Amino acid sequence: MSATAATRGGLGDLLVIEGGHPLEGRVRVGGNKNGALPIIAACLLTEQECVIDNVPRIRDVEVMAELVQATGADVEWTATNTLRIRAAGDLTASIDRMLSVRIRASILLAGPLLARCGSVLVPPPGGDVIGRRRIDTHLHAFAALGADVEVDRDFTLRAADGLVGTRFFMDEPSVTATENAIMAAVLAKGETKLINAACEPHVQDLCRFLVAMGAEIDGVGSNVLTIRGRAALGGAHHTIGPDHIEVASFIGLAAVTPGVLVIEDVEPEDLHPVLHGFERLGVRIGLDGRDLTVPDDQELVIRDDVGGQVPKLEDGPWPQFPADVTSIAVAVATQATGTVLIFEKMFENRLVFTDKLVSMGARIVLCDPHRALITGPSRLVGERVESPDIRAGMAMLIASLCAEGTTTIGNVGQIDRGYERIDERLRALGARIERISG
Repeated sequence: MSATAATRGGLGDLLVIEGGHPLEGRVRVGGNKNGALPIIAACLLTEQECVIDNVPRIRDVEVMAELVQATGADVEWTATNTLRIRAAGDLTASIDRMLSVRIRASILLAGPLLARCGSVLVPPPGGDVIGRRRIDTHLHAFAALGADVEVDRDFTLRAADGLVGTRFFMDEPSVTATENAIMAAVLAKGETKLINAACEPHVQDLCRFLVAMGAEIDGVGSNVLTIRGRAALGGAHHTIGPDHIEVASFIGLAAVTPGVLVIEDVEPEDLHPVLHGFERLGVRIGLDGRDLTVPDDQELVIRDDVGGQVPKLEDGPWPQFPADVTSIAVAVATQATGTVLIFEKMFENRLVFTDKLVSMGARIVLCDPHRALITGPSRLVGERVESPDIRAGMAMLIASLCAEGTTTIGNVGQIDRGYERIDERLRALGARIERISG
């Protein structure tokens, strides 16, 4: 199997969901999508073979595999969720333009190609339409490491004499900018210190993979990283960690339906901010080792602030509540008794999708693009809706499972970008869900 996409379904597919049926059983979450993307890119840092297990077989990952292959690397799916990558010999020092527009994470090839080839041509990345997503921090980091940065329609980065370690303060703890800076720094001359770095679980997983390749990185899990550059890195065999955002998604799906759901083999240390946020919405969750249980006798009651004040659930850089879970929290809040303010500070337009939930009967006031006031519980009724992005699509899936009647979700390709075979997995748990090919 080559890197060519083999994901089932198409961009024009529809999901048809009959609400009111319990989710029951056991489910295992996939590998962290946001961990797999930089790790696949990092394979370009060595000429030796890398093998990556537990890779989620989703659209964004398959596009990233194609991007790496387009540089001249040998990329092969040796099993459904295993990738073998070898980037031996000369690589193309540019990122494929047609593939780049399909995912935001295409920019993650910039750091490895700059470090490996001494230059790289970077077209503007694509991705979800959830507001402006600046790449200034990426470019500032490359410049601090000694690269010449030329900004036009594309971005041209050059470091003919190699990159040099530096002390760099990141003006925002951007996940992808941190990952790009780390990947560039591991082959730079001398020591690099990144201050105000992102420290999300997927950033930590990238660091673990690079260390397995021979990199020297201190401070993993903190917002200050020290990287001592090496002349070369070797191959590695690595297993992607479980996706805490997918765990949160299944918690949301189970919380609004009757039935006991067990989510297997989670990483408890990655779940503290997620569980704290759901507890504010009244969701009860049990942890037994690496198994997480969402019981069937949920009484979703929003926990007010002291004095009966309306509580606020807001996202932020790790270890705060993850931005990718805010849409999911909105859907769960529509079924909880009380009122909560969801404050999404990381992206400009992520909450605009709430009009879809309002059309289903949710009581939501969108105060501005960043704040939504939700009062529940609401009686939701099936509707025809479109998924504008990955996480909004999951929020609509959650709403459809507890709605009366039938909901049809269009633009399912957005959901497929982040969740592997989601309709099959939900059907195995008792959901009435069908895919109609478009």
